[in-house]
Amino acid sequence: MADLIELSEKLSAIRQEIKNEIAGIENSKAVYEYRKSIMDSKTGKIGSLMREMGKIPNEMKAEYGKKVNEIKVWAQEQFDELDTKLKEAEMRLRYETEKIDITLPAKMRPKGNLHPNTQVRNQIVDIFGSMGFQIYEGNEIETDYYNFTALNTPDDHPARDMQDTFYLSPEFLLRTQTSAGQIHVMEAQKPPIKIISPGKVFRSDDDATHSPMFSQMEGLVVDKGITLCDLQGMLNVFVQKIFGEDTRTRLRPSYFPFTEPSVEVDVSCFQCHGAGCKLCKGTGWIEVLGAGVVNKKVLEGCGIDSNEYSGIAFGIGIERIAMLKYGINNIKLLFESDLRVLDQIDD
Repeated sequence: MADLIELSEKLSAIRQEIKNEIAGIENSKAVYEYRKSIMDSKTGKIGSLMREMGKIPNEMKAEYGKKVNEIKVWAQEQFDELDTKLKEAEMRLRYETEKIDITLPAKMRPKGNLHPNTQVRNQIVDIFGSMGFQIYEGNEIETDYYNFTALNTPDDHPARDMQDTFYLSPEFLLRTQTSAGQIHVMEAQKPPIKIISPGKVFRSDDDATHSPMFSQMEGLVVDKGITLCDLQGMLNVFVQKIFGEDTRTRLRPSYFPFTEPSVEVDVSCFQCHGAGCKLCKGTGWIEVLGAGVVNKKVLEGCGIDSNEYSGIAFGIGIERIAMLKYGINNIKLLFESDLRVLDQIDD
């Protein structure tokens, strides 16, 4: 391009084209794309003019370069100005669409609750912890010895028929009771002993009030001069904190192979206060757990002198307490995680 007049005409056309095009651009992305078509060193209209510098006679190169550089600077200013303007407008629009009206009422979010079993378990642990009990975590897989034999339940003992057991092998089984934990503790620790042992237990039993898997909490106290009076005193504190200050306990004779004497523990009905209702079946009392004085054979089997020491033990069904406390009539509701049930329970 030897004729500078021709160059001026071409530059004027490019200048007018830029003015026309940027007048219709509405967003910064379009500015970027159009800028590239004009300014790119390889494909842009102004960039291509710079590549033709080699074809220009030497005496015309300075003037040629000056004119091309002038339109390059002008075009860059136009693009920068428009880009800044459009980005500011886009930012204002974004602020408008994303702004939060702090005067609007807050959206209510559902609050999660601990499961009723967890709530009751925590409450029981806190209650007995305040009385000086320590926690022992037992094994869910036990040997036949610890689950039965060491608890005064030999192979031919009729008490084995009271529990349908999940055997894993002739020697190993899923524990049917957390009472197995008291044997481990008494073998490893000498009196005084004061422990609770919460955990899952397993029995082949399934109806509205029973489940093949449920939660139990064993309690054990071994020391000098321990009697049923100590048992009832501790359980009175327990039921009053769970069911209410006016709740009382009643001990009824029962049978468990690892305690002698053995008792069933009832609580006065916290719903009708003894008047008789559907919950207590008109008796004014509700059965809640089994307990007793630790059998001397069990103590001696663990190497504890039964003439010097005595003990008490009790087993609390955590689901049983939760069902009574929260008015749940089917144990299955505690395993289905139905939010219609769980949302109502938050202690």
